[in-house]
Amino acid sequence: MDMSLSLLVDTSMQMQQSQQNQNVQTTVLKKTLDMQAQTAMKLLDSIPLATSGSVGTQINTTA
Repeated sequence: MDMSLSLLVDTSMQMQQSQQNQNVQTTVLKKTLDMQAQTAMKLLDSIPLATSGSVGTQINTTA
């Protein structure tokens, strides 16, 4: 009986540690994705847009 209780406690501790590791990994992933999104927005904002002329300012469509 003592062995099964010890095994149960050990398994429970391992599961808690695994859950903590997953939480940390998820947090790091979210932060990384946020940083990548910010970098992408900075890159897109740095591209000059065409404001005059016919190239890049008009949409030609045919129905």
